[in-house]
Amino acid sequence: MARPKSGNKRAAILSAATKAIAEEGLGASTSKIAKLAGIAEGTLFTYFPTKDVLLNQLYLELQREVYELIALGFPGTAAAKLQARHFWNRYLDWGMSFPAKRHASAQLAVSDRITDKIRLQSEQDSAGCYDVLGARLACGSLRDSSPAFVAAVMAALAETTMTFMAKEPARADTFRSAGFDAFWHAIGK
Repeated sequence: MARPKSGNKRAAILSAATKAIAEEGLGASTSKIAKLAGIAEGTLFTYFPTKDVLLNQLYLELQREVYELIALGFPGTAAAKLQARHFWNRYLDWGMSFPAKRHASAQLAVSDRITDKIRLQSEQDSAGCYDVLGARLACGSLRDSSPAFVAAVMAALAETTMTFMAKEPARADTFRSAGFDAFWHAIGK
């Protein structure tokens, strides 16, 4: 009889994959991921039959983590600009707190190894984030764009903002505010 899978090992593999991808990109080997997780490479394949399955599951996990953080205290009845600022600030808080997750997530988001099915599942799991970005907020120059495109534009602006926040911590609030203003001009009125 096969031994039951451990949630701790699964979490360790996902954490190790995040670190490896942040450091080496999507070409990080499964042997490196297994080593970082403290398991045998064969054990990795017990949890994730292929590297692509691992990458797709990691993408979902990281996206869900961001969506859950954004959903906390979301001002659902507030004006669109306050909703956008909440979205922006929560996303930046996550990215600045977890730079390896941010770097891995950015690489996974543009990878053709992430399936359309997983991307759709991520949108469905978004706790309304895509709805907010699309239907309720996109009144500016992105008003006719898909929510996924609006999210990608926000992610690009956020990545640039976080890069400068990390380089110049004394000016982090200035960069956060300027980045939000650029984002708001793209999506708001």
